[in-house]
Amino acid sequence: MPLSPDEVERYARHIVLREIGGPGQQKLKAARVLLVGAGGLGSPLALYLAAAGVGTIGVVDDDMVSLSNLQRQVLHATGAVGRPKIDSAAEALARINPHVVFEGHPQRLTAENAMELVAAYDVIADGSDNFATRYLVADACALAGRPLVTASLGTFDATLTTIRAHERQPDGTPNPTWRCLFPEPPPPGTVPSCAEAGVLGALAGMIGSMMAIEVVREIVGFGQGLVGRLLVVDARDMRFETLTYEWDPENPVTGRAPTIRDLSVHARRAPAPVG
Repeated sequence: MPLSPDEVERYARHIVLREIGGPGQQKLKAARVLLVGAGGLGSPLALYLAAAGVGTIGVVDDDMVSLSNLQRQVLHATGAVGRPKIDSAAEALARINPHVVFEGHPQRLTAENAMELVAAYDVIADGSDNFATRYLVADACALAGRPLVTASLGTFDATLTTIRAHERQPDGTPNPTWRCLFPEPPPPGTVPSCAEAGVLGALAGMIGSMMAIEVVREIVGFGQGLVGRLLVVDARDMRFETLTYEWDPENPVTGRAPTIRDLSVHARRAPAPVG
């Protein structure tokens, strides 16, 4: 997909990078990326993917912008309070890069629509803030054969990993799934929400930007990504640690005897917001 003269100038700092160059920038232009959530993580992620020249950015989120969002959700401005996040996101990305096609999905991600949404994109990036959505997205990506970049935020801590559960390692071993890392979500009420516990606003910007790097690497193909590695960030003491994890043959999605073959296991649960 050729670049216009305006795009060549716009992406000049990418094009001179040996790891990206013209061919890599053309891959970015041709790519379709779905963001689950336009909140704390989805905001910086969307901004940097648009600036990077990802050709089509889809966002699924049914939430409205509230004043308490603005401490960390930098995609939205004060004037957007009370408006759908999808509308605010569309306007913000258009200001950054008119070459990007925005596809808004103002709905909750459910067992009924997840497979169709996921299958329509090349890479999925999950910035949701609840366990129900996180497991739903991960299972859908594994079943649909889509790479997933997923992150989560705590008060001063965060994690980030990339999952390519549909592929195998060089020795033939399957890549791990989300359920290899975390087999089951914690019991309801055991992990406080952002509204209950708080969150360091700039941490969302840091992790969302790192998600954007992972997405770009997934599209272009350079460096060592985070497949099979969980990056753990402690912003209180500014510590970074990387933990490795492997395929669990007992996992219910891609294990030796899988029990999750579709998303019906999620259909019995109430849909959760994603932003």
